[in-house]
Amino acid sequence: MDNLLIVTTGGTIDKVYFDDKSDYQVGEPQIGRILQELGVAFEFRVIPLLRKDSLHIDAGDRELLRATIAAHDSRQVLVTHGTDTMVETAKVLAAIKDKTIVLTGALNPARFRGSDAEFNIGTAVGAVQSLPAGVYIAMNGRVWDPARVRKNVAANRFEAL
Repeated sequence: MDNLLIVTTGGTIDKVYFDDKSDYQVGEPQIGRILQELGVAFEFRVIPLLRKDSLHIDAGDRELLRATIAAHDSRQVLVTHGTDTMVETAKVLAAIKDKTIVLTGALNPARFRGSDAEFNIGTAVGAVQSLPAGVYIAMNGRVWDPARVRKNVAANRFEAL
């Protein structure tokens, strides 16, 4: 794997806390800390692009993300993103050719015990190294084609269409 480019957009994976009203703040990106603690055997660069809940990511944000990824030399890109609009963002990124782009996130903040963040990041790192050029979503232990997956909000998981 060449130098892995990681672009963070916020989402639950980086949320700092919840109070009784489910309020939160999107904090510093957690993926760099997680990868360092795991002692990964590859180099990576983290670009903290946005710090938003994915419900607040708009067309302008998606274009900024697309342009940022397209402008970098890395052919392998991991994007951390909120789960609610991850599929919409993946469809915009499909315009980028000759790169393997994997979006991942978490259903529980990375700072919380029992979070799915590390597992999803591990799945995404494996996917970005082994899949051909294209855009993918790595969630719930699976790698999905964005055109064939949706988030089931009631079940709090991704599933095939």
